[in-house]
Amino acid sequence: MGGDKLKLMYIFPNLFTAASAFLGVISIIASVNGQYFKAISYIVLSLILDGLDGRVARLTKTTSKFGVEFDSLADIVAFGMAPAMLFYFSVGQNFGRLGSLIAALFVVFGAIRLARFNVMTGSSEPSVFIGLPIPTAAIVSAFWVGLSLEYEFSANSKWFLLILQAVLAILMVSNIRYPSFKKLDLKKTNSLKILTLLIIVCSLLYIYPIEAPTALMSIYVFYGIVRFVYMFIIKNPKFKKESE
Repeated sequence: MGGDKLKLMYIFPNLFTAASAFLGVISIIASVNGQYFKAISYIVLSLILDGLDGRVARLTKTTSKFGVEFDSLADIVAFGMAPAMLFYFSVGQNFGRLGSLIAALFVVFGAIRLARFNVMTGSSEPSVFIGLPIPTAAIVSAFWVGLSLEYEFSANSKWFLLILQAVLAILMVSNIRYPSFKKLDLKKTNSLKILTLLIIVCSLLYIYPIEAPTALMSIYVFYGIVRFVYMFIIKNPKFKKESE
C-alpha cells in the first residue's frame, strides 16, 4: 500500500507538467484558428502549471531525472512552439520567409536554452539564470502580441514585434545573467514588504490585465541587458583606461 502511495506521489508533479504541455498544444490550435487572446491565456496557464510542478516535486521530495527531462520537453511545446505560432499567425506571416525564420529561431534557441540549463544546473536552485529563461521569453512575446492586437499596431509598428522576437531568441542563448526569484527570503521581516508589493502588482494586473504584465516582464528583460552593459563594459578595466 505504501509503495502504491509513493508511486502516486511521483506521478502527481508530472501531471502538472503534462497539463502544461497539453495547454501549449491547445494554444497552438487557438493561434491557427485566429483566437489569439485565447492562445495567450493558455500560455499563461501553462506558466502557472510549470511553476507548480517543480515546487510540488520538491515539497513531496519526488524529484527525478524523468521529471526534469519531461519538464524540458513540455517547455519546448508550451513556451517554444506556442508563443512562436502565436507570433507567426498574428504578426510573422506578414513578413514572409523572414517571419517564418524568426518564429523557427525562437523555438530552436529555446530548445538550446533548455538543454544548457539542464546540463549546467545541479540539484540546487540557481540564484541567477544564464540567458533569458524560456518561460519569460514566451510571456514577453505573447503579451506584446496581445498589446499589438489590443491597440491595433500599424504595419510599421509590427516591425518592432519582429525585432523583439529575434532579440528574445538571442537573449535565451546569451550569457546575460537574470535574477532568479526561486530563493526569495520569506522571513517575517520581509513578509510585510512582499505582501504589500504583491497587492500592488495584483491591483495593477486587475486594472491593466495586458499592459501591466507586459511592462513588468519587459522591465525584467531590459534589466538583464542594462546590468550586462554595466558589469562588462562600464566596470571593465580596459574601458576605464580608455575613458581616462
